Amino acid sequence: MKGLADEPNYSVALLDGATALSDVVENHIYEQTLAEKNAFFVADLGVLMRQHVRWRTHMPQMRPFYAVQANSSLAVIEILAALGTGFICTSKYELELVQGYGVPSEDIIYSGVCKQLSQIKYAAKNGIDFLVCDNEAELRKIARCHPRAKLLLQVATEASSEGDEMGMAFGSKLKDCRHLLESAKEQGLQVVGVRFHIPSSCDDPQAYSHAVSDARCVFDMGEDIGFSMTLLDIGGGFNGSETQLKQINSAVRPLLDLYFPASSGVSIMAEPGSYYVSSSFTLAVNIIAKEVGARDLHGNHDEPSPNDEPEFLYYMNDGVYGSFTSKLADNVIPAPALPKSGVSEDPVFASSLWGPSGDELDQVVDQCLLPELSVGDWLIFNNAGAYSLGPPSTFTESPRPPVYYTISTGDWFEMQDAGITQDISMKNFSLVPYFLHSSQSDEALSVPA
Repeated sequence: MKGLADEPNYSVALLDGATALSDVVENHIYEQTLAEKNAFFVADLGVLMRQHVRWRTHMPQMRPFYAVQANSSLAVIEILAALGTGFICTSKYELELVQGYGVPSEDIIYSGVCKQLSQIKYAAKNGIDFLVCDNEAELRKIARCHPRAKLLLQVATEASSEGDEMGMAFGSKLKDCRHLLESAKEQGLQVVGVRFHIPSSCDDPQAYSHAVSDARCVFDMGEDIGFSMTLLDIGGGFNGSETQLKQINSAVRPLLDLYFPASSGVSIMAEPGSYYVSSSFTLAVNIIAKEVGARDLHGNHDEPSPNDEPEFLYYMNDGVYGSFTSKLADNVIPAPALPKSGVSEDPVFASSLWGPSGDELDQVVDQCLLPELSVGDWLIFNNAGAYSLGPPSTFTESPRPPVYYTISTGDWFEMQDAGITQDISMKNFSLVPYFLHSSQSDEALSVPA
């Protein structure tokens, strides 16, 4: 596999059995306290492999296509490509990123629902034929710029209106699908399958059952019109929980066996994004300012603390215009934890957490309970890998936090035994031993793969 020529190499710290991920976080906090106190991520790449094994165990009939917008970190793309996943891309940047790691064009789906003409042309030029579409305007653009495209018709589901991870719900209503299929036929386009999406905010696994039934109806329409329908994409919405994975599989598998049996020749795929990366990344942020207010000024006389106690407003060096961008889509950011070195039995107070911009939208956590903190203290956000590390943004001048990649020796040896490391380019991937509180840079050390 080849890496991106204009991207720097990245290193991965090899952790021995006695070193936990929390030790690595603490070590980098120690180093940053002596330096600029910048926010940073620590990633456990072994989680990607374990999540992949879990997927293959519980969803063996569905090939995973990783949703790149969930986290476009270079190490994530390279390892998931080595694991054999496909990729769902929503922009030219993502298409270039994935192709830069040698992913075959047939393993890439361009799913941006509102596509720029220039990006459709890029897909056509680079052999990326699988595109998602849900309206006539997109059909006309695709017919003009990519006439050999293989389309997946996006169908709206009952759960779509309940919210989505990163924005509006899209999809053609079932009653409009025949018209779109006929329009595609008239324009000489090829429709090869159906895509639907159940948002992670939907906690009813039966929503998948209804969506699969609707997909079967659209397959029948397409076949009546003369299309060869061979691909079903059940979308994303997988939050990373093994329990949720089992529930979805129990709900959807009987209908897949009924409507899309192996004998039908239909390939089935899904789009896990957060599933792979959420628990793989931990974010550490620093308190840069602090304000004190009274709880009763907000008219809140309920628990968790009495009215005569203060409420603290803490400003962090990262916010919704950085690593917490998912908050702008109304996602709830879980309350942070304190580093081990900061854990105490001091009383806790109602607190809110804000980003550094001073903007009223830059509130990361509305309310949580924390002991009184000081400027310079650190907070730890676990499960921070989803929608926190997208492409470089011009919206803010601040660079995105660095990522310190790690993997345990046990996970690395398992990847070697599975032959996965053979597909990882050591020109991009530098494996280095990790030493706690070492003054010597990890990147200056190297060991054989």
